[in-house]
Amino acid sequence: MELRQLRYFVTVVEEASFTRAAARLHLAQPGVSAQIRQLERELGQPLLDRSGRSVTVTEVGEAVLAYARTALAAVEGIRQTVDEFTGLLRGRVALGLVSGASIGAFDVPALLADFHDDHPRVEISLTEDTSERMLAALCDGALDIAVIGLAEEEPLPGVSLQILIDVPLVAAVAPDDPLLVPPGRASVPLAALGDRPLISLPRGTGLRGVLERACAQAGIRPRIAFEAAAPPVLAQLAARGLGVAVLPALPEEAATGLGLRTLTLTGPEPRGRIALAWRTEGPAGPAARALLDRLRAALPAPGGRGPRGHQAAGA
Repeated sequence: MELRQLRYFVTVVEEASFTRAAARLHLAQPGVSAQIRQLERELGQPLLDRSGRSVTVTEVGEAVLAYARTALAAVEGIRQTVDEFTGLLRGRVALGLVSGASIGAFDVPALLADFHDDHPRVEISLTEDTSERMLAALCDGALDIAVIGLAEEEPLPGVSLQILIDVPLVAAVAPDDPLLVPPGRASVPLAALGDRPLISLPRGTGLRGVLERACAQAGIRPRIAFEAAAPPVLAQLAARGLGVAVLPALPEEAATGLGLRTLTLTGPEPRGRIALAWRTEGPAGPAARALLDRLRAALPAPGGRGPRGHQAAGA
């Protein structure tokens, strides 16, 4: 029995496919299949059921799976312990990002490139998803670190946050929108949007959660006419007069450049917040802890201004 056979077995179970497992392991599929069959012959029992459209684990395989994962974790722990003594950092880090975070105030690609230069043996996987799903993945341990939009005032128990952006939400409209009457108007009650088509990020995003909670407080039910995962698309739809986009506050010159006028929302005054999030007890591995320390030091402080003076919309 070899460690690589256990690693192949665990990967096939996680992927429910020999093809996907081989791709993840950067190996040829026949080689993975052959090694697992050799393991099964040595144990004298089938570990995987190959009869269906997807590969499933047998009853014996389910019992073996826990021991295989424990063995692999023990070997990884040995490597990490030795690496800590030698100063070498390696391992895997799973990082999640809200849509737009990598091109707005947060120059995440540059941060990751610098981190990779310093620690070339660390493998980083990057996921872009809704904040709701990433927060769940963070709590489950599928993600080590995440940059998320906050839908609630208080974080979930067991999750720590570093607020990166905290700005008011605004109603963004075309220059000829009736909401801009009388001229010079700077704000609008949220209740006034009750009968207007709204343009928003999808459910599960931080901004959408804040909007829905604020509308409930204002006694209205939002009429979402258009949804888009990318904040720039929301601005484009609003500029064409298709509805009122709810966005984090934009500098006046940026709004004008997009063909928009903005009004601060009141009654209540919802805010868009983006935060760096991690499990309070800290990431499990030294590589993830090192990346977290790097991100906490490098990412911008509240106020919405990053190293290049841009703002990011929070998903």
